[in-house]
Amino acid sequence: MSHQNENYPENQSVENETSTDSSASDPGLQPQDLARAQEAKVPEGELDPRLIELQDQVLRARAEAENIRRRSQEEISKARKFAVESFAESLLPVRDSLEAAITAHAAGQTTSVEQLLEGVHATLRQLASALERNKVLEINPAAGTRFDPHQHQAISMVPSELEPNAVVTVLQKGYLIADRVLRPALVTVSAPR
Repeated sequence: MSHQNENYPENQSVENETSTDSSASDPGLQPQDLARAQEAKVPEGELDPRLIELQDQVLRARAEAENIRRRSQEEISKARKFAVESFAESLLPVRDSLEAAITAHAAGQTTSVEQLLEGVHATLRQLASALERNKVLEINPAAGTRFDPHQHQAISMVPSELEPNAVVTVLQKGYLIADRVLRPALVTVSAPR
């Protein structure tokens, strides 16, 4: 009766599944080579040199795959850890400028309002440059621009001569980083007539 079980197709499919599963996890090896290696039940001292070579290839392929996986995880971890390094470096001159202004005031150096305003403008230019270098761009729609819910946030609707759903005023600029909205622009929108 056990002889009849060997001829059933479901028994053969189980054998095929095991050989296919193990070959899928080991790239570079042919499924028929693995099937032959699994079917061979020869004492270790009598193994065919070809089977020994195949076993060695399997072990090396597994080790290489594990090394690649480990290196990839390390690189991803480093990329996450140091992703903001460049951005932070570009902001340091802005901080230095602000600290210099505070230090000058604390030391009793008198500055006129014009000098103070000039320093604020210079610091703002530094900040804008740092943001631009890091692909942080302003969302500052002009009046009459069609309202875009992906980049604008409507605070209110106001009567206007502009066509309906057009930006009337910008209350606060928005920002994008690499085409992703960090903060939408806060706007008032023209009401339907």
